[in-house]
Amino acid sequence: MLGIQKEAPKGLKIIIVGCGKVGSTLVEQLAREGHDITVVDKRTDKLQELTAQYDVMGIEGNGASYSIQKEAGVDKADLMIAVTDSDELNLLCCTVAKRSGNCAAIARVRTPDYSREIGYLREKLGLAMVINPELESASEAARILFLPTALEVDSFAHGQAELIKIKIPEGNILDGMTLAELGRRISQDILICAAERDGHVTIPRGSFTLRAGDMISFSATRSVAKQFLSDIGFKTDQVRSTMIIGGGKSAYYLAQQLLNVGIAVKIIEINRARCEELSVLLPKAVIINGDGTDEGLLREEGIDRVDSVVALTGIDEENILLTLYVKRVSQAKLITKINRITFREVITNLDLGSVIYPKYITAEAIVRYVRGKKNSMDNNNIESLYHIFEQRAEAIEFHIDGVSDVTGRPLMELPLKDELLVSSIYRDGKVRIPSGQDVILPGDTVMIVTTHTGLNDIRDILI
Repeated sequence: MLGIQKEAPKGLKIIIVGCGKVGSTLVEQLAREGHDITVVDKRTDKLQELTAQYDVMGIEGNGASYSIQKEAGVDKADLMIAVTDSDELNLLCCTVAKRSGNCAAIARVRTPDYSREIGYLREKLGLAMVINPELESASEAARILFLPTALEVDSFAHGQAELIKIKIPEGNILDGMTLAELGRRISQDILICAAERDGHVTIPRGSFTLRAGDMISFSATRSVAKQFLSDIGFKTDQVRSTMIIGGGKSAYYLAQQLLNVGIAVKIIEINRARCEELSVLLPKAVIINGDGTDEGLLREEGIDRVDSVVALTGIDEENILLTLYVKRVSQAKLITKINRITFREVITNLDLGSVIYPKYITAEAIVRYVRGKKNSMDNNNIESLYHIFEQRAEAIEFHIDGVSDVTGRPLMELPLKDELLVSSIYRDGKVRIPSGQDVILPGDTVMIVTTHTGLNDIRDILI
């Protein structure tokens, strides 16, 4: 017997201060999910651009001003998100909002000094979240370098399992194999969750035939994932050395993480003063003062011998050209940071290795919080949210707190939406790749992969 149909939760009233890359991405995603959004910025042109494109209200002014926040409706707001270029302004915006209204507050904070004090800032300022795009980007890059044959690596089930994206090379054992055959011949403990072919993303079934050139994402425990990759001919050892081009905040955070696990790091940075700073901050790294786009310098510093290269300059075009050059002279694992998302299809076709979009990583963390807050009174919570295949599919992890329409029934009996897959169930400290006979129980954590967007509740997986 099906339960009572739940009423769709109303959208939240959200104030976003800052119309830069992250702010614009948040407006795009949150407006699409039906929230009531007010955007605050000093730049008239940016406000006009967003208000013309989306159903949002724009207010010109200083987002930390009490009168401007009052005009934006802070006294009735559910959430304040401050994502300007200034850490101090973001923290002040959130402090004023907390004192002026009864809303939750999220601040973007990028400076390493503040990032070391995130726990203190959250507690003393009463912030719901402090998000650091450079740190999050560095952490994603580090996960990839620990498993360099992967294009993307996302962790879920409290780190017990991973969602891994790879590209099937020519002549690989998977070429021409159906998913059903893969389960019989190689492993039943992994699940192909999504596949991209010729620019189209699908949630495949057992009859789907894999082809060389396909991009696939699969879920498995960490140990099973490594064994599977080894079985299909992929290298699974982490890199031993990394060359980072660009010495900004992301480079600092990434180098710190890599050095901590014994990976040799060399950073090439054009600004001499920044090189001196990095030499003090990262005494175990090799810091080179020079132009990272200088072919002669790159060869002199061993670009053809290093295990991995990460392009982290502040200019997208430089990062792309660097990656294309390194592909021609080296077998290194490549990671490319891209801040803008224009010409995304062209970028995808360039085959740049692993591409990291800092603003998407930041927006993803905030959207996850918003969806969780929207359904905080329901019997489940969103624990993690990943956008995969350049935002064309989502992997969402739900914690199931109580009985609902999806619990206690075999998955094969549930009227699931098309293009949706229950990819794993985490129960009693163990991850299961479910079959049709498995059931979802209260207390489980369930990962869903789907091309549908905006799922807020585990019951949204049903037709």
